[in-house]
Amino acid sequence: MRVTISRKAHFNAAHRLHRKDWSLEKNNAVFGKCNNPNFHGHNYGLTVSVTGKIDPETGFVLDVKVLADIILEEVEIPFDHKNLNLDVPEFQDLNPTAENIAVVIWNKIRKRIEPDFDLEVVLYETDRNFVTYKGE
Repeated sequence: MRVTISRKAHFNAAHRLHRKDWSLEKNNAVFGKCNNPNFHGHNYGLTVSVTGKIDPETGFVLDVKVLADIILEEVEIPFDHKNLNLDVPEFQDLNPTAENIAVVIWNKIRKRIEPDFDLEVVLYETDRNFVTYKGE
């Protein structure tokens, strides 16, 4: 019997969608106002889900407090009120699109979750725009 537990979190961060190897014209054509050289920000929503077998001793798949602490340490503290392009090492050479942010978050959390658990990250850039990554 496999069950999924989920934990919601949020963080506020600025970013700029920009490729250093492209001209300003191409960056503007592809990324539009998201290529603003002064950056722009989002109030990101995050849902992290872990699927696995229920431990017969505890009755948990994973203690939600443990998951909350992992999210705090791996995502909220390093990303909240930061400029992703300038302050977060993972985006030094990686364009911080919602897709790339979700993959980075998944990789950071995956290292802290037992390998027999499935992991899914849903990142909301806005209420209507979100990305799901399951590690595939």
